[in-house]
Amino acid sequence: MKLRYFGHSAFQITTNQGIKILIDPFLTDNALSPVKGSEVEADYIILTHAHGDHVGDTVEIASRCGATVICNFELGNILAEEGLKVHQMQIGGAYNFEFGRVKLTIAHHGSSYPDGRYGGEPAGVILNIEEVTLYHSGDTGLFYDMKLIGEMNKIDYLMIPIGDNFTMGIDDAIVAVGFINPKVTIPIHFNTFPVIENDPQEFKRKLESVNKQCRVLYYGEEITI
Repeated sequence: MKLRYFGHSAFQITTNQGIKILIDPFLTDNALSPVKGSEVEADYIILTHAHGDHVGDTVEIASRCGATVICNFELGNILAEEGLKVHQMQIGGAYNFEFGRVKLTIAHHGSSYPDGRYGGEPAGVILNIEEVTLYHSGDTGLFYDMKLIGEMNKIDYLMIPIGDNFTMGIDDAIVAVGFINPKVTIPIHFNTFPVIENDPQEFKRKLESVNKQCRVLYYGEEITI
């Protein structure tokens, strides 16, 4: 299985069967992304919440590719009005898709669609794909239930924000990693805008000083997991 990072909170997972899953595809309007929305393919798109820097190119990509969008109920209603195929979920619920299992967790943040409509509760996402467990926390502050999430799920790869201001910053993210105890942590949601500028290498150094493994991915980088 391949994991590719596009910057901000956007990833593409490609399974060994060739199924392509996008998470929060904010690409075209992200100056740091090496690709535009028109340059990627998807069978599924998973959205953590409704903000424009996470919904991003979802409508264009899903319309072009016929992708199923996995998201909360309220955001799903909005996207269905755009003619998209949606699978609606809510926090605490899980569902088995052809590629694996998806479960939504709590996240402490906001969630409004770019036009101001209510976009439902923000979420984190746990994915069980080909015996690998990934936890994309979405936009969130630190919360103690992360400890329970880690204990219940045995996370292999954690994607967690470090940019501060709108989400947790470096020091809170380090505490979160201690709660979740993943095998590998990947920092996200930093440097896209001036207000969330932060140094992922500082985060890496601090994590490694407490014997936690960190992988900083460059924009467009793809790894095998």
